[in-house]
Amino acid sequence: MKHTTLNEFLYELFALIFSFIIVHSIYVTVVLPNAAVLLEEQRLEQATGGSNAIKKSIYIIIKDYEQESCIVLTLWVFAIMGLKFRTVLQERRLLSRSLLEVSPGTSILPEDARQYSRPIQTLPVAERDCLLPRTLLAALQRFGSTRNIPDVSTAIREICESESERFDTELSMIRFVIWIIPSLGFIGTVRGIGDALSQAHLAVQGDIFGVTVSLGVAFNSTLVALLLGIIIMFLMHQLQLLQERLVLDTRQYCDVNLVGHLQVR
Repeated sequence: MKHTTLNEFLYELFALIFSFIIVHSIYVTVVLPNAAVLLEEQRLEQATGGSNAIKKSIYIIIKDYEQESCIVLTLWVFAIMGLKFRTVLQERRLLSRSLLEVSPGTSILPEDARQYSRPIQTLPVAERDCLLPRTLLAALQRFGSTRNIPDVSTAIREICESESERFDTELSMIRFVIWIIPSLGFIGTVRGIGDALSQAHLAVQGDIFGVTVSLGVAFNSTLVALLLGIIIMFLMHQLQLLQERLVLDTRQYCDVNLVGHLQVR
């Protein structure tokens, strides 16, 4: 388990670094040059008495530091959730396999617990560490030692509840990012409004280009942050739903394929 935790930490660390490199490279080579060209064209147009409105462009909307930070964090969270989605889907595949090999109508006695545990213990380590094999092994061991069927049900429930709590705890980083992305958007709003106010004297003299650009920073940063936050929240709830279904289906699998066959003489 410690080895798995270390691997997940390293994965998240390198995913964050990789996300920053990819996004910043795109900003340096594509977004910022195009945004600078569009803003310069708009400045010249206003200087010659043209339209005072800032042209709509995705480059201008996402050009600032706050939007770049939000996109980096979003890409990082996608990488984290992608790993968790894959893990849950891999565990769900075990639910379609017959790990116990119990024929219909067969009874499992306490003396048989070790025999039925052997096929599960021979699984590859990656599969044996999944929720279903761990739950089945714990239930069989409990049945073999206590010879009590209610104790088996208690063991299954405890492991599933513990796994559910672990799933919830592992979502804490995603929840933190969901909180911090709108905060970055609000920081951009404050910065943009502050810049606009600092150029108020130019607007009084008729040069409103700087104020317009600064207000664009204020509103665009909030717009991007809120949109990304909504997308991440939707995906997180889908992940959480998939995890909860895994736990419930595991309990049902154990009840049908194990507890229903247990018998004490």
